[in-house]
Amino acid sequence: MIARLAAAALAASSFFSSYDAISLQLKAPFNELFDHARTDATYAVTGTLSYDAGGQRATVDGVRITLRGNTSRRDTECAFPKLKVQFPERTRPEIFGGLSSLRIGTHCGEAPDDGVTVKFGRLPNEHSPVREVFVYRLLETLGVPSLKARQAAITYVYSDPKPGQTPPQDRPLVRQAMIVEETDAAIKRFGGEHGIDEKAFSNARAKFTVADTARLVFAEALIGNFDWCVKMTPDDTYRCDARHPLWNVAAAASSSGARPIMHDFDVAGIITGRHPWFTDVFNAAFAPSKSADETEVIAQVQRTRTLFGRPELDAARAGFVKRKADAYRLLEAASLDAAGRKIARQYLDAFYRAIESDDAFYRPVVTATDARLYASENRDAVCAARGPAPPGTPVSEPLQTRGTLMQVLVLDALWHWAPPAKCPAVHEGPVWIETSAVSRNFP
Repeated sequence: MIARLAAAALAASSFFSSYDAISLQLKAPFNELFDHARTDATYAVTGTLSYDAGGQRATVDGVRITLRGNTSRRDTECAFPKLKVQFPERTRPEIFGGLSSLRIGTHCGEAPDDGVTVKFGRLPNEHSPVREVFVYRLLETLGVPSLKARQAAITYVYSDPKPGQTPPQDRPLVRQAMIVEETDAAIKRFGGEHGIDEKAFSNARAKFTVADTARLVFAEALIGNFDWCVKMTPDDTYRCDARHPLWNVAAAASSSGARPIMHDFDVAGIITGRHPWFTDVFNAAFAPSKSADETEVIAQVQRTRTLFGRPELDAARAGFVKRKADAYRLLEAASLDAAGRKIARQYLDAFYRAIESDDAFYRPVVTATDARLYASENRDAVCAARGPAPPGTPVSEPLQTRGTLMQVLVLDALWHWAPPAKCPAVHEGPVWIETSAVSRNFP
């Protein structure tokens, strides 16, 4: 049994050893699937998968097609949601390296590049999966454990077309997509014996090494991803960590410990180009470039200073800097759309500006435990109900000083004043703080 599992894992990984895009055709009653499976996760339809095999057209009849994903199932997010294609029993086409199923990241929809969805900020067009494949390759290049993904051009054929649809359903629809590795296969690939699900996961301090956790947090910062949670410590309440101890991160467990594995980046800033919630949390004026992407990167990079000691921080930074040239070479060679390439470069540039030098990384932050923010030098309290600013909160260099106070911009890196709390004074302009409450010497 163990030998068979090892062989299956090896075969599964062989499909993802190639970076060449693969062309497929999938014929199925997609309208039936979408009408029922959005609310019934078990609903499936039967279809036909076709592909080129050594110059000959090969067909697999009787594939079982279901929806996959979480928020992408909603019709307000994706008109054409993510799919899972299960091969019939004992059918393992050689071209797919022994895979028993294909996890497809679809184009989601037909919106322009600036048309992200209102609720979750997803980019619903065929540029999205191509950009996400690039992210998976970028993480691999940087030595960050993640799933593998491969680009695909898929021709979708509706066997139950509806009239008057855009795009028309009575003709083949060709869109870029990606095929993503199964989580269980990735767990085995990284030496895991089994995964730890969210309910069984305690916290990163108890399960992961500091080096692995630091690498994870820096990598999420690089790609501008906020759709992830890892409960760092027993009392961690940052964003979603309290209610989702493990979200969009797999944990590969073995007798020697556990490792985090990143996945699911379709709402990361490096893919979507922007987050609709940005102004509820951050102020783009904080970044030297006055850009949202750099502000997001700085925020997550700076959060690392509240999680790890200096030796661990500096080791993680050095690891990313060591592979910087490889990351940019990958970007130059990637088959991205022009806008996607520009966005990716902006995130890479912002990340390396934020971590390369000690001066940029160890920027001023709140270090006092009772630091209050004021609207003016008269000490009019700002959002007093939220209490003092948390240690580790980044602030700008002084804009001006008055006695023992200085005026600064605040970066809400720890989401202390983020929704459901509201504090426009922090997110929209400068505030005042005691000069003695701020230092670069942290941690």
